Amino acid sequence: MTFAATSAHGTLWLTVLLGLLLGLTPLGTDSFLPAMPAIAQGFDAPAGAVQLAVTSFFLGVAAGQLAWGPLSDRYGRRAALFAGLGLFLAASLGCALAGSVPQVVAMRFGQGLGLSCGPVVARGVTRDLYERERAASLLARMMVVFGVVPILAPLAGAAMLAMSGWRAIFWLHAAVAVSLGTWAALRLAETAPRPRPAIHPARLAATYAALIADRRFVLPVAAMLCTQAGIYAFVANSAFVLVGSMGLSATQYSAAFAFVMLGQIAGAQASSRLVLGRGIARLMRIGIVLACGFGLLLGALAWAGATHWIALVLPMAGYMFATSFVIPTATAAALSPFPAMAGTASSLIGAAQFLLGAAVSTGLAAAFDGTARPLAAVAALGGVCAALIHFALSQPRREAHGPG
Repeated sequence: MTFAATSAHGTLWLTVLLGLLLGLTPLGTDSFLPAMPAIAQGFDAPAGAVQLAVTSFFLGVAAGQLAWGPLSDRYGRRAALFAGLGLFLAASLGCALAGSVPQVVAMRFGQGLGLSCGPVVARGVTRDLYERERAASLLARMMVVFGVVPILAPLAGAAMLAMSGWRAIFWLHAAVAVSLGTWAALRLAETAPRPRPAIHPARLAATYAALIADRRFVLPVAAMLCTQAGIYAFVANSAFVLVGSMGLSATQYSAAFAFVMLGQIAGAQASSRLVLGRGIARLMRIGIVLACGFGLLLGALAWAGATHWIALVLPMAGYMFATSFVIPTATAAALSPFPAMAGTASSLIGAAQFLLGAAVSTGLAAAFDGTARPLAAVAALGGVCAALIHFALSQPRREAHGPG
């Protein structure tokens, strides 16, 4: 039985389900991180070769984001979700049976391609049901659920690694795909509006071009991407810094990673409560200022030569708190003006996010020097660029339209 969308508005189960779909990407990333040194050792491969599995995963997510949004606009959110989860399941089984690092890298691309349906559908359903501050509030509540995933995922990955080896992590991914598909089939109603436009390449390209040319879309997305660069840097490089350079065990690394993600949960909880009263623009500005400050602190400590894990983990937790103010408000601001193409706009956001993730992980694989400096430099630069984009590019608009 599928529950009607009208009976699902604002209910806990909808928030949890959408939050878990949003969290598919960190599940696929963070549960894999503790296994990277073991995979390198098992196949007698260099760390950089295994890190390409992070890059291929991000590329798969980016490609999938561009596909699932238009498909969900055309065929419905449910159909896109089930197709993506099926691909995620098949690629997870392929990873579990892989016989070489290149096979793992290839199957990780398939995993990213499939599970990328989750964030696209979650954002699309949110825009189908709500707009602006109410959409931002739901997105922030979803990020509370989302924030639990990066805490549990590396812990689960470390436990699977300790008990059964790195292949068990991918069997866990397969079980998650089946479980979420079953839950969505039973509880998630179709929310995509009608009529649903046919997919024509020229029309789709024109839609993407129109979004890219619209500052209502570009400005919040650009600021959000800058702050997310620091997140991707931490995800891609933290295992090698904290385990390989700072001496933490895989379990200790998972605990440190979980602590960082508590910052995101705390920020998302605060954001969900504050946005309805303070508005999207003000809350986004607060988050960007905080991200800039914590990013600069992290960079200063790393470049001053701090080698204790606390010098990385504490500022990064603050940085994650700040991004939880930026991401839901920026997403709601970017999607709200475009109700008829929420899936396509969501796709463009997601593709940009994970192309950035692929670029950051590739760059850090080349720049890794055994310290936290490259990671910290990305976070600091991301925070500064977000502040510059937000304040510099929003100034002409305030002058044109007057204050407040």
